Amino acid sequence: MIPPRSSRSSMRSTTLPRVMFGALSLLALTSACTKKQEARQRPPVPVSATHARLADVPYTIDANGVVIPLRTSVVASQVEGIIQKVLFQEGQNVAQGQPLFQIDTRPYQAAYQQARAALTRDRASADNARRESERYAALAKQDYVTKEQADLQAANAASSAATLAADSAQMATAKFNLDNTTIRAPISGRTGGLLVREGNLVHANGGTPLVVINQISPILVRFAIPATQLPLLQRYGANGGLDVMATPNSGSDQAVDPAAAAIQLSIGKSDPGTAAGPNGAASGAGAPSGTGAPRSSPQLTSLVQPEKGSLSFIDNAVDTTTGTVLLKASFPNPNARLWVGEFVSAQLRLFVEEKALVVPSGAVVTGQQGAYVYIVTDSSTVQQRPVVVERTAGSQIIIASGLKAGDQIVTDGQSRLTPNAKVTVMVPGANGAGGGRGGRGGRGKRAGTDSSAAAAAPAAPGAAAPSAETPAAAAGAPKADSASGGRRGGRGGRGGRGRSGTAPSGE
Repeated sequence: MIPPRSSRSSMRSTTLPRVMFGALSLLALTSACTKKQEARQRPPVPVSATHARLADVPYTIDANGVVIPLRTSVVASQVEGIIQKVLFQEGQNVAQGQPLFQIDTRPYQAAYQQARAALTRDRASADNARRESERYAALAKQDYVTKEQADLQAANAASSAATLAADSAQMATAKFNLDNTTIRAPISGRTGGLLVREGNLVHANGGTPLVVINQISPILVRFAIPATQLPLLQRYGANGGLDVMATPNSGSDQAVDPAAAAIQLSIGKSDPGTAAGPNGAASGAGAPSGTGAPRSSPQLTSLVQPEKGSLSFIDNAVDTTTGTVLLKASFPNPNARLWVGEFVSAQLRLFVEEKALVVPSGAVVTGQQGAYVYIVTDSSTVQQRPVVVERTAGSQIIIASGLKAGDQIVTDGQSRLTPNAKVTVMVPGANGAGGGRGGRGGRGKRAGTDSSAAAAAPAAPGAAAPSAETPAAAAGAPKADSASGGRRGGRGGRGGRGRSGTAPSGE
């Protein structure tokens, strides 16, 4: 019996949702099983790790500074005349009192002699006036001369004495001008460029200086720190003597270790590292002709190393425009590595924090919930742990809370990690197995050239040595046509490609 149409529609509307629900349930179950299977089959993630440790970390303030001279002297002439001699070289180090310029002395020598002669004449007149005054004073007591005559002689004597004093001052002025014809260095330091040459006329106290001298040993570095650091500066710098390090800005922000700063220096054709072999061919890699031993190349050492000084000045006010405090540090500068006007990176050390918990800067990751690190557990899984960062010191981060000394933390590879993920800690510096890439073979020589290099080449292992008893065979070999101009050469084989990075620990 065929059910009515309304019954068939009701059955169809009831069966369709059941079928769809069953299909969705089966799909979800299949997906969950697949994810569990993938999770079970996911290989460990290779990461780099290290241990949190305790260390003594200095508290430093970094700033940009500029080198200024301790003293600067603008040398000018105090007398007028023509410069006859320049007694130093531009850029020369001079000592205090050293002669620098010589001005024509003839007019000043004549003025000095004239003043000296006037002094001698007036001294004689003053002596005579003094004796006359004494005689008239004695005669006035005996009433042989009047009182007015005695007073007149006393006035003449006093006038002669005053004239004598004026002559003495005039002679001192003439001597001063004569001495100033030799211009001397007022301070010790390094001279700049000459601004006035020989034969030029200079004027007393003229607007154009002759040369500028800067004292560069010792020398000062001027820099500014934020005013927020002023309380710490007042606390630890009250007694002075805080260490300051200044690094010249020569293209690198960090000081280079001299042991690791070897620079290969190429001199040219005479460079031992590029010595020409037979027929002008380079022997390669600095090896001398006919030997396999490499020859050492000249080396240069980087000079980007910090200079050590001490804090010598704290300004008495905060710059309201920039919100900074001006500081100055003094440096001995015995090798003159700090130059006037040079920009330097200054680092002020306030104190040393003892037994601080430090980790590499790459270990701390910043997320939406703050800073955190990945901890490697004993079961080779990682856990995410939030930390509180106190401050950063160079390539290290000081942790205030969240870690303890000895915790193993991930330093590289955090982007591939999830909580409870399996990891494999890589050992830095371990080389993987496998051969390196083979080199290229040498290019053959043009036919007809000197074959002595080929004869001198060592035979390959296992190859038969050439026999001196078979000249016929050698004579029967075909000769290469020198006019063909062909080149012969071969390429060396390629070795297996290996891994040269890091290797997992325990593998």
